[in-house]
Amino acid sequence: MPSNRKALCVGINQFKNYPGSTLQGCVNDANEMSALLQKLLGFAGTDITQLHDAQATKANIMSNLKTMVDGAKAGKYSYLVFSLSSHGTQVPDLNHDEPDRADEAFCPHDLTQAGNQWDRNHVIVDDELRDLFIQLPPNVLLEVYLDTCHSGTGLKAVDLLLDRTPRYLPPPSLEAFIEVEGKRSRGLARGLLEKGIVHHILWAACRADQTSADAHIAGGWHGAFTYYFCKEMYACNNSLSRAQVLTKIRAHLNAGHYNQTPQLECEATKRELKFD
Repeated sequence: MPSNRKALCVGINQFKNYPGSTLQGCVNDANEMSALLQKLLGFAGTDITQLHDAQATKANIMSNLKTMVDGAKAGKYSYLVFSLSSHGTQVPDLNHDEPDRADEAFCPHDLTQAGNQWDRNHVIVDDELRDLFIQLPPNVLLEVYLDTCHSGTGLKAVDLLLDRTPRYLPPPSLEAFIEVEGKRSRGLARGLLEKGIVHHILWAACRADQTSADAHIAGGWHGAFTYYFCKEMYACNNSLSRAQVLTKIRAHLNAGHYNQTPQLECEATKRELKFD
């Protein structure tokens, strides 16, 4: 019987043009999210596409997401999951839809710059994801997990310990940095809700003014948020609500002195429900 679910799990440790910005836990995150979807949430292996490193170009990520959305519009899928572990960054808000704000952006493997700014053909801006996801029919549930940084302004010394690295790349030049410096950063989850995408579920590894950690935990590298999300989901065997899982993740991160507070944006009723 055909499945009504589809997922895209992306993990990017290596960046083609920025070898000095390598991460270590993002591919593990994608593998762990794929395994969790299969073991606890009713996905088959064939329901899940994974993109790692060189596979995870902007064009390939967006093409896979568009195929998922088109399938949902055609009635093939009622539950979509998108997880992304990578560097986050910021770009100037070109359409001025939010005054005095910078747009969130996410770094694919082929990230590069054009002049003083990130090349818009090789960076994923939050507006692009909103424009795609807003096409989903109201009977389709989308759940997004973003284990990236929203902003570098929240850097603290604890983020620079040897066992953790912030998942944030600053704008590529002084001029580009000045364009976003001091501007408010709403975060993708809040931005999606502001654009009317209210019936979906959006997880962010940190607040819009914080960094998320690429961390060495339990003998391996992971996104700290993804690691504790999976840990709690397995511990409860999917018996807790999303709000209860979020509370437990926050407690773990606080105990580990991580400078990040995960966010869950969705309708109040969905916060109190278990996962599908």
